[in-house]
Amino acid sequence: MAGISAPPVTPAVGTLLPLIGKSDTKPTWCPGCGDFSVVAAVEMALKRLKIPSHQTVIVSGIGCSSNLPHFLSSYGFHGIHGRALPIAEGIRWANHGLTIIATGGDGDGFGIGAGHFVHTMRRNVDLTYVTMDNQIYGLTTGQASPTSMMGHKTKSTPEGVIENPIHPLALALASGATYIARAFSGDVKQMADLIAGGIQHKGFAFIDALSPCVTYNKINTFDWFRQRVYKLENSGHDPSDIGQAWLRAIEWGEKIPTGLIYKVDKPTYEDLEEVLSAGPLALQSAGLKGRESLLDEFI
Repeated sequence: MAGISAPPVTPAVGTLLPLIGKSDTKPTWCPGCGDFSVVAAVEMALKRLKIPSHQTVIVSGIGCSSNLPHFLSSYGFHGIHGRALPIAEGIRWANHGLTIIATGGDGDGFGIGAGHFVHTMRRNVDLTYVTMDNQIYGLTTGQASPTSMMGHKTKSTPEGVIENPIHPLALALASGATYIARAFSGDVKQMADLIAGGIQHKGFAFIDALSPCVTYNKINTFDWFRQRVYKLENSGHDPSDIGQAWLRAIEWGEKIPTGLIYKVDKPTYEDLEEVLSAGPLALQSAGLKGRESLLDEFI
């Protein structure tokens, strides 16, 4: 069910603006879930950038990971399955003076939400999207997701997955995202750095966070990832080189890269939309002048 959460009332001008912190709602994730690292990294990134909580909106869809907006003291919107990005776009266009972060999981974002994923990226909307990718449907207790590896036996695939998994980073690169990164819940500092970089980036920033499900995915565990992940910043990778980015985006198996995959500066949707050039719509005049003559044209 969709819902809205809100921080304390906006402080008066001249007072010290409160930064984001933990809310009174405690996380309900399973002990050891990788999503604890993600909420910590989002909080760390926003605090580092000194973005006031009342100027931040965190939007989510449905899933274990999509409970994240409840656990921080920013504005939040808990939407419906797969619809985090269109909701985030609407908020962004209504008031593009706000910092917008969308969060969700691999099922939410790359399954039912795949169409929104592609079109928000091709528009290069200036927002940050963080997915908690655990290669399983956790909330519904362990079915195969769009990123489950072939052969993975789950409740919905008892003989093993027979479909090729989606490569989220490659899909983001092909669709026009201008900041693409991968993080791992076993390294909160790197994740916070990547999220902060995404928030600062002007354009669509996508951070795919490998966030192991400790209850329903016994294959892609923390130990499994620790044996495979390596940092791109230590390997000479050039994130401005789209050719290198393609190679790293599809690299999965014995070696899995984390870090900034690709970054480029391009005009955003907000830059190109003339209506937004006068400032956030929420702060513009309602434009009621001359409404009678306008109505007369349609009567």
